[in-house]
Amino acid sequence: MRFLDHRDPLPESLRGAIVALGNFDGFHLGHLAVAREAIEWARAEGRPSIIATFDPHPVRFFKPDVPPFRLTTLEQRQELYLAAGATAMLVFHFDGELARTTAEDFVRVLLAEKLGVKGVATGGDFTFGKARGGNFEKLVELGHEVGIEARAVEPVMDGGKPVSSSRVRDALREGDPQEAARLLTRPFAIRGVVEHGDKRGREIGYPTANLSIESYLRPKYGIYAVTGRILATGQELKGAANIGVRPQFEPPKELLEPYFFDFSGDLYGQEIEVAFHHFLRGEAKFDSLDALVAQMEQDCEEARRLLA
Repeated sequence: MRFLDHRDPLPESLRGAIVALGNFDGFHLGHLAVAREAIEWARAEGRPSIIATFDPHPVRFFKPDVPPFRLTTLEQRQELYLAAGATAMLVFHFDGELARTTAEDFVRVLLAEKLGVKGVATGGDFTFGKARGGNFEKLVELGHEVGIEARAVEPVMDGGKPVSSSRVRDALREGDPQEAARLLTRPFAIRGVVEHGDKRGREIGYPTANLSIESYLRPKYGIYAVTGRILATGQELKGAANIGVRPQFEPPKELLEPYFFDFSGDLYGQEIEVAFHHFLRGEAKFDSLDALVAQMEQDCEEARRLLA
């Protein structure tokens, strides 16, 4: 799959594409509906299909101090977009220049002239351009002037409310990964490179793979039944993981620490992805290491049962 940057020249073979336009961070049911509209439209006309996203998220650009809220990395998005059937992924690099781009220039200069877009599918509530000066009606108006057709996709409703990234984030913060997975069509997953830690888990018989959470949204701190995937080999693992600040140990350090059942390999320096399936309990500080180990045994038994 082609990985495109809006600041670079577009390959001639991808001009005339149908573009799904949005943030598409979570790529949940609502985002997938927009993507499918663009992909099916492109196939019907024999055109390439491109799913566009913004990075960093505009909220992160304008409010850099807000708590982390990211649901996917660009690499994860690329895999999801490929699985959906898109020809290419286009990243609008959101910086000061793009923030100053008017709605008119976004359509006329970027979409029409630079990218040669033929059609755009987006959600009806999508806004774009300086100070959010453009909406779907503006996109239709400006697109008509430069030969770009625009289609709005109705929100996907669930329980009387639209599926949204906010609902996914709320579910994760509340410790409900199953609800998040239902809206995403897959479990929420954190990807990272395994780091050397203080070896506390190894000392008590539960060696863990330590991952920094970086810019991902923080799910509710606690213990989860998880699966893991080693990206280099594709090997799938099952386990239990702690995400949080490890109140049993000093000093507090925020980490994702999965313990994989029946695995004895070396993961240091390898990139893995940890998917959250079931919330088992919140973080807790125990009176002794023996009490902690006894609880971990119970956690692992429950995780095995849930993942069986």
